[in-house]
Amino acid sequence: MPEIRKDPVFGRWVIMASERGLRPNEFLAAGEEAGYACPFCPGNEELTPPTRYFLPGGDGAWRLRVVGNKYPALVPEGTTDSRGDGVYNRSDALGFHEVVIESPEHGGRLEQLPAEAVAEVLKTFALRVREMRKDKRIRHVLIFKNHGRNAGASLLHPHSQIIAMPLAPLRVTQEQDGAAAYHRERGSCVYCDILAAELAFRKRVVAENASFLVVAPYASCFSFELSILPKKHLSHFEDLPETEADALAEVLKAALGKLAASLPDLAYNLIVHTMPVQEPEAAHYHWHIEITPKLTRVAGFEWGTGFYINTVSPEEAAEILNSGGKYKV
Repeated sequence: MPEIRKDPVFGRWVIMASERGLRPNEFLAAGEEAGYACPFCPGNEELTPPTRYFLPGGDGAWRLRVVGNKYPALVPEGTTDSRGDGVYNRSDALGFHEVVIESPEHGGRLEQLPAEAVAEVLKTFALRVREMRKDKRIRHVLIFKNHGRNAGASLLHPHSQIIAMPLAPLRVTQEQDGAAAYHRERGSCVYCDILAAELAFRKRVVAENASFLVVAPYASCFSFELSILPKKHLSHFEDLPETEADALAEVLKAALGKLAASLPDLAYNLIVHTMPVQEPEAAHYHWHIEITPKLTRVAGFEWGTGFYINTVSPEEAAEILNSGGKYKV
């Protein structure tokens, strides 16, 4: 059984889940595992936990499928009680861990799907979060996608993950605290102010429609990092109106398409930043999506200081992406 342990110095929680080391990996040095069968491909449904949600395709097939993670980081059994362990604290690794299989096509990519299929993926994210937040033990739900070996993916088949947890992670708390402090000082949402500034400056804008803006953030930690911001203030991603999902799919496809065109062998992490699910709508916070290409490795300086060295300015990154130029890693 996994468990959560607390670092007494930094106050961060670490999930101990040794079972995840057993999950299959298509990116082994010698190639695919012997006799490997992709558990996410149609016809191999018995290789995954039972389906929790799906969208039907033709002839009894499916076009999108949600299953429990076979090697979960968190499990529904247990309590949220913290237990002392000498100088340390630990608790049950309580929560939910799901996989969203985005398409039946094994080698596809999210940006290659039709816009309506991408919108269905986004609507499914919101639907599953709304379902998970019904459990009052759950405080925060993280939606993320690892694409490519360098981004931590172990399977090629296009998929995303949703993890619901009984506490707000340290990074989420820091982001919320920073936004709240800005709101107290200036009386406005920092993300709404960023939107206004980027729309006026324009040189970091990568894609845009009536509802969303894609920018290379002013203080990007990583080369070609992108943020997707809704133009209308909303703190909880799961409350995204279904009518807006089509517009979000449009700019997400555009952003990933530009990254794929300019960066060879693109690997990236996509993370949805949103409010803890049990908290009400907030004036100080604005949900957004972060896309981080994996071009370099975090090394000793970054780990030792918390500072990041970015070798491509956001202005240069936006210029390359908008021109369709190739970046040589």
